[in-house]
Amino acid sequence: MFWTGDKTPRLGIDLAGGTSVTLTAKSDDKAAINKSNMDIATGIIQKRVNGMGVSEAEVQTQGDSNIIVNIPNGGDKQAAIEQIGTTAKLYFRPVVALAPTGVDPSALNTGSPSPSASGSASPSSGASANASGTSASPSGKPSASASKAGRAVSDALKADPSASASPSATASGSAAAAPSGGATPSAPTSMSPEQLTAALTQGTVPADVQQQFAALDCSKPEQRKDFQTDPKKNAVACSYDKEQGVWYKFALGPVAVNGADVSKAQALFDTQRAGGWQVDLSFDDNGSKAFATTTGTLATQASPANQFAIVLDGKVVSHPYVSQSITGGSATISGSFSQDDAKGLANVLSYGALPLTFDMSDVTTVSPQLGGDQLQAGLIAGAIGLVLVVIYSLVYYRGLGLVSIAGLLVSAILTYSIMCLLGSSIGFALNLPAVCGAIVAIGITADSFIVYFERIRDEVREGAPLRPAVQRAWPRARRTILVSDFVSFLCAAVLYVVSVGKVQGFAFTLGLTTLLDVVVIFLFTKPLITLLARRKFFANGHPWSGLDPKRLGARPPIRGSRRRSSANAPKEA
Repeated sequence: MFWTGDKTPRLGIDLAGGTSVTLTAKSDDKAAINKSNMDIATGIIQKRVNGMGVSEAEVQTQGDSNIIVNIPNGGDKQAAIEQIGTTAKLYFRPVVALAPTGVDPSALNTGSPSPSASGSASPSSGASANASGTSASPSGKPSASASKAGRAVSDALKADPSASASPSATASGSAAAAPSGGATPSAPTSMSPEQLTAALTQGTVPADVQQQFAALDCSKPEQRKDFQTDPKKNAVACSYDKEQGVWYKFALGPVAVNGADVSKAQALFDTQRAGGWQVDLSFDDNGSKAFATTTGTLATQASPANQFAIVLDGKVVSHPYVSQSITGGSATISGSFSQDDAKGLANVLSYGALPLTFDMSDVTTVSPQLGGDQLQAGLIAGAIGLVLVVIYSLVYYRGLGLVSIAGLLVSAILTYSIMCLLGSSIGFALNLPAVCGAIVAIGITADSFIVYFERIRDEVREGAPLRPAVQRAWPRARRTILVSDFVSFLCAAVLYVVSVGKVQGFAFTLGLTTLLDVVVIFLFTKPLITLLARRKFFANGHPWSGLDPKRLGARPPIRGSRRRSSANAPKEA
């Protein structure tokens, strides 16, 4: 269904307020910051913001290295702001080691919580691996009976501390020492943060990043940046577990699959599991081959080396486990996802690869007060114009003026309803130029009425009765109205194509109201006048009908005049 029950249109940033974000491009190669790359980045950021359900967002370049993103209130604005700040390249890297950082030992003594950004990779055929970091069997592979458990690192908390005394302790070793059930022993509170991290590190940290991994504290914002981005080298990265409230750090291998090889990603509700959301992936040819090779290798490894990390801007967005090689170019990431988590991950996978890296140099909140004042002034101007049209119609057309007023009301109701419908279905947002387009449409609609009324009056002046006059006037009036509306619609379409930003709102509204004018004149005005022509008030040419033959200067019927003349002529003797 398209209708969501909204009874008011969505408003753009100039009317509803919102946030303006300035992104500044940076690159070691100054030549990379060029018009081509900036245009590509602008298009991708536009898609990413729209993918979060934010309508009427404006994304445009400013100068040589800046992109301005205007995000109106409404939709998931905060998530959109977070995502436009994460604009570096997207990679799939194998997980080599991981550990919690910057936490008190007692904070981790929570059993086995389920992570918010974890999941399992599965082939499209439906054979699924287990969900996120579960308790492991002695072989180090996830157990099918533990699909609802938490991270592998959480299982280390169940193990005897002496079994994980060194940073190089493997997941299989710690999991094998874990008790099969019962209460979880308290973590040793006498450990320093470095000792605790070493005790809880899962996997073996590569030598070239050992020092960086040991010093990294992901709970400190200043350390969550400037990570290694060379796809051919090992790297470290961070991830935040919302349910545990804990930052984790990862040691990652070289890039196995480039994010640019993801051809499509979408969030879907998993009907196989109650209340579960998942992300379906499709790869291109290069990505399919690389992904099949990588998952086949990971499936043979012990935890956590059987995971691959989806990395964006040095942050691990998700790190699902793999239990078998995934072929066919499609995969599913499932786990403890909320709807927002799944959509956010799908959005990142679809639009995450950018040619440049950006810093969020400025974030400004836009007040709707100025736009509200302008809107009020515009509505007052529109109301004045509408009143003048009504007065003119009643004074000049009298009874027919009521038809034009009714037509304007029908057109206004249709326009408002469609704007509400488009706002809930495709995210159309009303801005100030769009309001101007709707005000201009008053004149277009009134013009169509005037054309038809004048054609009818021309027929009455020629001496035709009203009912035949209505029928004869319609073909000529119809042709004129269609030509006039076609020209208006063509102008609106051209303006929409060649313009950008808010001007497109004016063109869209103008084109929409022009189409509605055709609908109103054909389906409302013409049938209504046909019915009124049968009423004595109009058919007999009442002075207040607007169709009084005497007032219009109608000529008497020619045939009637000849008959009366011949009847009054003297008879020959």
